[in-house]
Amino acid sequence: MKQLTVKTKSTSYDVHIGEGVYDLFATQYEELLNNADKVGVFADATAASYHLEKLEQALKAANIPFVLHILPAGEESKTPIGFMNCHSFLLQHHFTRQSVLIAFGGGACGDLTGFVAATFMRGIPFLQCPTTILAHDSAVGGKTAINMPEGKNMVGSFHQPAGVLFQPELFTTLPKREVRSGMAELVKHALISDADWTRSLLLNSNFPHFSAELLSTELLKGIQVKADIVAQDEFEQDLRKFLNFGHTLGHAVEAYFGFGKVSHGECVMIGMTYSLLLSETYGNISSEFTKSFIRFAEHAGYPIQAIQDVEFNSLLKFMKMDKKVSSGELVFVLLHSLGHPFTQKVSERQCEQAYLELNSRIKEEVFDDSKRSKGSNNRK
Repeated sequence: MKQLTVKTKSTSYDVHIGEGVYDLFATQYEELLNNADKVGVFADATAASYHLEKLEQALKAANIPFVLHILPAGEESKTPIGFMNCHSFLLQHHFTRQSVLIAFGGGACGDLTGFVAATFMRGIPFLQCPTTILAHDSAVGGKTAINMPEGKNMVGSFHQPAGVLFQPELFTTLPKREVRSGMAELVKHALISDADWTRSLLLNSNFPHFSAELLSTELLKGIQVKADIVAQDEFEQDLRKFLNFGHTLGHAVEAYFGFGKVSHGECVMIGMTYSLLLSETYGNISSEFTKSFIRFAEHAGYPIQAIQDVEFNSLLKFMKMDKKVSSGELVFVLLHSLGHPFTQKVSERQCEQAYLELNSRIKEEVFDDSKRSKGSNNRK
């Protein structure tokens, strides 16, 4: 079992990755759970249908009684109505300030459970038990939120978990699309921290489908990047904004298509190609690297061509709601070079020009290359 500690000014907690990680309910987290007057498990419906028995058995083995609340699968749970339903559930089952919650699911489940824990009777502890690769990013760092019709994660709070427990065995049932989604955030962590690590991921022919052992190692590296940044900037006043690389356009694409229609990681991958293109102007990223990244994303199965028929103004209204917007100006996380991020104000006109250029490059690198390949096969 692998472990690292996240340290912030307000608290510290451990992240565990490995088989048998739920055995920690009876050891490291025994005091937290046994001292609670009630333990609530908020479980994503899909995750529960595959794996809830593993969590239940571990809690029963540790003699921890619990109350189960099943959440709608994925982003459908992160709504104002879903949030209030959770509070009603806790009140109806007589939860108090001495209670503890456990989030069992992907990033959406963790976001919602964390926000409920942050606000129920002004705050109770919670544990993150992620069941998706994507949640290696969202489960760490204490960001909790729900979505609004106007944008993603618009209402939320910072509330650090008491611990994060990853059991990689659960990833074996993830659909390929969910694997891609989670691995996009891993690429993000590499891009903002380490040029060599970035190149190793982009050149790995097995990406995004790694062995369980390699996946655990890579995820721990990604979590360490986030932990180091969160330790310096818990409340996103400065460095933590770097973790939003690719998210300004990514969140806009996600909101435009409807939360859950195109996965979060797929949208972030689109957003990262856009940020790399902007980094050619404001940083020192080469156009050849951006083009190679577009080819990498397409080869790995990311639907980067999804924005081909989307007008810029349709996305601009969502980008203007980005939490990094400063005095009405759009702010992007860009790269001076691989591993060296910075923030940059970009005018709407420049954003539109870059968006049109991105679509042109996607057409050139994806569609035209596909036509060339077919022509070559036909000639054979």
